[in-house]
Amino acid sequence: MNHGKIETPVFMPVGTYGSVKAMNPQNLHDIKAQIILGNTYHLWLRPGLEVIGQFGGLHGFIGWDKPILTDSGGFQVFSLSDMRKLTEEGCTFKSPINGDKLFLSPEISMKIQTVLNSDIAMQLDECTPGEATREQARKSLQMSLRWAERSKKSL
Repeated sequence: MNHGKIETPVFMPVGTYGSVKAMNPQNLHDIKAQIILGNTYHLWLRPGLEVIGQFGGLHGFIGWDKPILTDSGGFQVFSLSDMRKLTEEGCTFKSPINGDKLFLSPEISMKIQTVLNSDIAMQLDECTPGEATREQARKSLQMSLRWAERSKKSL
C-alpha cells in the first residue's frame, strides 16, 4: 500500500464523503486510526471526481496520510433499490441530489476509485437482501464474480 501498513484486527472509521464526522485528521491520529473508509458512490456525486482529482486524490483532499479503503458503490446498488435498475452491464441510478441519470459499472467503479487514489479498492458487487432465496443468492454471487473479472481487466 502506498500510505502505510495496517495491523489487524483494525477499527476502520467511516468517512462517507472522505472526512470522518466530528473528527479531523489529527483526531484520527490521536485515536491511532490506521485506515478510514470512503464511499465511492457518494464521493462520485459530491464533491465529485474533478474536485478530488485537483488534490491528487482523496488523501490530499482531506489531509490524511494513512491508508484509505473505498467501497465500490455496491451497497448503494442494494440500498437504493427503489431508484435504480440493475443489469449485467451495471446499475442505472437516479441521483438523489438532482434526479440525473447515473450509470455505474464495474469498470466505472474502478475508474472512480483510481481517481480517489484508494489504497484498497473494492470491486462492484450486488449485495443480496437477507430474505433472498438460495437461487437469488446464487445468481447474485455469479454476477458479482463476473463483475470481479471485469473490474480486474479494467485496471
